[in-house]
Amino acid sequence: MQIMKTLKILFLLLFLVGFAGCCKEEAEEIDNPAVEAFVQQLRTKTYEASMKLPQFTHKDIPALLRYRNEKEMITHFPRNPISSLELSECKLGIYMLWTIEGIRTETINRDGLLGGFPSQNPLLALRNDAELKFVRTDVSHREVAKAYADWWEKNKHKSAKELKKEDPLKNTDYRWF
Repeated sequence: MQIMKTLKILFLLLFLVGFAGCCKEEAEEIDNPAVEAFVQQLRTKTYEASMKLPQFTHKDIPALLRYRNEKEMITHFPRNPISSLELSECKLGIYMLWTIEGIRTETINRDGLLGGFPSQNPLLALRNDAELKFVRTDVSHREVAKAYADWWEKNKHKSAKELKKEDPLKNTDYRWF
């Protein structure tokens, strides 16, 4: 009888340890999905960590750049909670470029003033206008996508710290809002 009780307790402990390990792996997958999984979750509106961007690194930039020209509108994506602007939709390509900006500026893996986001919104504004003017055109999307692709091609062999010094939008009319 005592042996049966001991075996039941041992079995229960093994089950709980296995279950806890399984759940931890699943949670990590949601918090830091691969780029393709992240994009799929954005497209299917199933990304759960709605207040955070995945913890991508500069090694994920080539995969993110593959989506830079995507014009598909997404509506379920991580938003910066400090922004007073409620952005209801965003082009997938622009969102991927904004995610790259978070990697480049090293804000994506920190909780700072912007809560782990590269700016208030995945939204472009004119860089040198006295008045704040948002830009959401196909032309601006194309120019910014090209600027990031050129920036990466020129700087892909640099360290994360060095990437921070090179602004992909420096020679464009745009900045992130």
